[in-house]
Amino acid sequence: MQKKSIAVIFGGKSSEHEVSRISASYVISKIPADRYDVITIGITKDGRWLMYNGDIEKIANGSWEYEPGNKTAFISPDPSVKGIIVTDDSGCEVIKLDCVFPVLHGKNGEDGTIQGLLELAGIPYVGCGVLASADCMDKIVTNIMFGYAGIEQAEFTWFYSSDYFKNPDKYISEVEKKLEYPVFVKPANAGSSVGVSKAANREELRTAVIKAANEDGRILIEENIIGKEVECAVLGNDEPFASVPGQIAPAAEFYDYDAKYNNSESKLFIPAQISEELAEKVRQTAVRAYRILGCTGLSRVDFFVTDDGKVLLNEINTLPGFTSISMYPKLMAASGIEGSDLIERLIEFAFERTEKNV
Repeated sequence: MQKKSIAVIFGGKSSEHEVSRISASYVISKIPADRYDVITIGITKDGRWLMYNGDIEKIANGSWEYEPGNKTAFISPDPSVKGIIVTDDSGCEVIKLDCVFPVLHGKNGEDGTIQGLLELAGIPYVGCGVLASADCMDKIVTNIMFGYAGIEQAEFTWFYSSDYFKNPDKYISEVEKKLEYPVFVKPANAGSSVGVSKAANREELRTAVIKAANEDGRILIEENIIGKEVECAVLGNDEPFASVPGQIAPAAEFYDYDAKYNNSESKLFIPAQISEELAEKVRQTAVRAYRILGCTGLSRVDFFVTDDGKVLLNEINTLPGFTSISMYPKLMAASGIEGSDLIERLIEFAFERTEKNV
């Protein structure tokens, strides 16, 4: 059987560039070499696309970027090409692709942009489509959609940062009328809790809004929920499978970027320390939210579970981390799907979705 060609794209201009490299190293190491030829394309922090042919370890530590053998390579939007165009001093060549695994977190990776390019190119790709990616990336849009669908979540309000800076006191007062301190302040579009702050008073709220505004032009303010942070991994297309839920005990006050990737004191509990009844409610709600947003392939759905038994949806991540401490692969492994089996299923779901949409 002829091997299929899979391009793994990593890096990118987002604030999650480093995490993307580590995730890509894991994904590449788990792609079955007897079935697939892997092509690795890295995107530098300044947006250059380079084809890299060296050791996986250099992707994780970032030194891949300085290899002399790197060549400029980019996906052609022309569907007759169905591949990448590689250029160097001797000219250019076309490498056909059967599938792309965009291991890109945050902006330009999970927000529908790379997905749109791949749709134009006519190349199957792992993960959610354009609309689902864009909707899930935008925390304000997802909150509105889940509210309309009757899924329980934290109380929230939002505003444009440009409007806020014209009249800060007005928007601070509106937040205080609707929500009680402490509150969480988030940029509408950013991943891995980048730009997120907890504000316990008016002065902290002002500072938090400025921090969030550095990441996005719209600001989400949510009530503080006291409860267990529970996550559920979802896999599949039309009939998605939800994993056993897991629980996070963050080292920091909340599960921010540092607590996720740099602080070894954060603890994961699999399964989550909740009742079987609540665990099943988490799984059912995760699948329902996944389908409401039109997700395909994979997503990690995050919740708060309160002491009085409420299951409140927090957010959906359409390309969750695949690092050694990431919850998505750990939850799937605890549910009997791990390593190469998980990665191969994700690739197969990419082909399945493309075939149904033709």
